[in-house]
Amino acid sequence: MATFVLVHGSWHGAWCWKRVKPLLRRAGHEVHAVTLTGVGERAHLLSADIRLDTHITDVVNLINCEELSDVILVGHSYGGIVITGVADRLQEQRPGALRQLIYIDGTAPHPGESWSSAHTPEVVAARVEAGMKSGGLSLPCPDASVFGLAGADRDWVNRRMTPQPFGLYRDPLHFDESRVASLPRTFIDCIEPAFPNIATMRKRVRSEPGWKVIELWTGHDAMVSAPDELAAALCDCASGPA
Repeated sequence: MATFVLVHGSWHGAWCWKRVKPLLRRAGHEVHAVTLTGVGERAHLLSADIRLDTHITDVVNLINCEELSDVILVGHSYGGIVITGVADRLQEQRPGALRQLIYIDGTAPHPGESWSSAHTPEVVAARVEAGMKSGGLSLPCPDASVFGLAGADRDWVNRRMTPQPFGLYRDPLHFDESRVASLPRTFIDCIEPAFPNIATMRKRVRSEPGWKVIELWTGHDAMVSAPDELAAALCDCASGPA
């Protein structure tokens, strides 16, 4: 049995793992899904003061308060930079708390990079403009079709997404690269359709040592569009070498 902690991406919440959690539990695993401050059922806490460190602390606190160890930490999209910060902190403070890291179409930063670093200048300019229109509070939700969703899946995600805190968009993450790289790292690449904002990460993990890459023939929100395939990939990671 493995212990999974699932960290969602921007505009999402723990709700996005609804189809995956029972599959992992049926396979015998313990599963925890975090909702980061300011989104999902915690949208009432939205504030311009929410920073990247806030979200890193959300996940660290869950792992510590539940007294979890040997955790497989999973980050989707923006959640990738969050789990990187979590790994850096816990590897220093609680060696043994984490077993491996899994990035699902996730941001896999280098030290000093931010969530925005991998985006094109055009995307950054558009998001900064949107954030400034909100007074620095939030980024409005996109239509879920940009994640490769259609029909009932698109409607399901559109109903649930909430604005993303903007204050963290350009926050750099400073971390000890060797601490994070000491953990096994897997990148699950959702390639059909490929989400363009992940293009830099997609190339990075294939060009740097220490990465295992798994391809899924689905769009960016794999937990919605291909829960069975995603759960199977996560279970395969859990059964591999720690």
